[in-house]
Amino acid sequence: MTASPTSTPVSPPAHPPALPDALASATLAFIGGGNMATAILGALLRNGLPARQILVLEPDADAAARLTSQWHVAVERAPSASFKRADLVIWAVKPQVMREAALPVAPWTADALHLSVAAGIPTQAIAAWLGTRRLVRCMPNTPALIGHGMAALFASTDVSGSDRALAENAIRATGACLWVAREELLDAVTALSGSGPAYVFYFLEAMAEAGTQLGLSAGQSLELALNTFAGASALALQSGESPAVLRERVTSKGGTTFAALTALDQAGVKPAFIAAMHAAAQRAGELGAAFGQN
Repeated sequence: MTASPTSTPVSPPAHPPALPDALASATLAFIGGGNMATAILGALLRNGLPARQILVLEPDADAAARLTSQWHVAVERAPSASFKRADLVIWAVKPQVMREAALPVAPWTADALHLSVAAGIPTQAIAAWLGTRRLVRCMPNTPALIGHGMAALFASTDVSGSDRALAENAIRATGACLWVAREELLDAVTALSGSGPAYVFYFLEAMAEAGTQLGLSAGQSLELALNTFAGASALALQSGESPAVLRERVTSKGGTTFAALTALDQAGVKPAFIAAMHAAAQRAGELGAAFGQN
């Protein structure tokens, strides 16, 4: 549970936006103060949630001090009665330490809704450790750090409509989100959007490297690649057209784009990419089985 060294301090906005009713009077407790925790709490503060409504459990002394100074929220290094006032507990710890973290917190948070962003750990295991089935699992991704995250949520059967609204509004502060009906679909989400930023960075690396091989400077190549990805993604989001249609519109038979895509098809890039995502989904399931033992 370590804080992000690059987190940006957040001051309360001069004219904070109106908070959704589900959040306006809620007290949120974060278990763990690392990157994802600070992404969520920072976004909530920017959206007008008072710092007094946030409590963080962070056992590392340096990380705890950093959280206090950067975010002006209450930080405790061990579970205590303070956590009994939490309406929503957000679990932002690594999967391998989830059980160790959950057991001492459970006695203080029996009445709270729990939202876990610990990858792979199934609700059945979390429920056994916490003694409650008011559980929502979330698979976020790292663009949440800048407010452009994409997350998927799954609710266990004991989660009410108001619980879902509270969890969703907390996550929407970091970007977009959607709900999945079956818990096992979170493995697919992990493969698609959870690990997805790494795929984008991978292709950015390749595009920038190709640019330098073709004579551009490293800076020029990277700037072209970054803005091309950003612009194409923005176009796909706004146009309403499918990626296939958009691709076809910029691919003239016999032209430069056609030559590039033909080379990719001949190299088997698309099936290899799909296979890679299947491997990611399989690994997500394996991690859940390994670290989700009661």
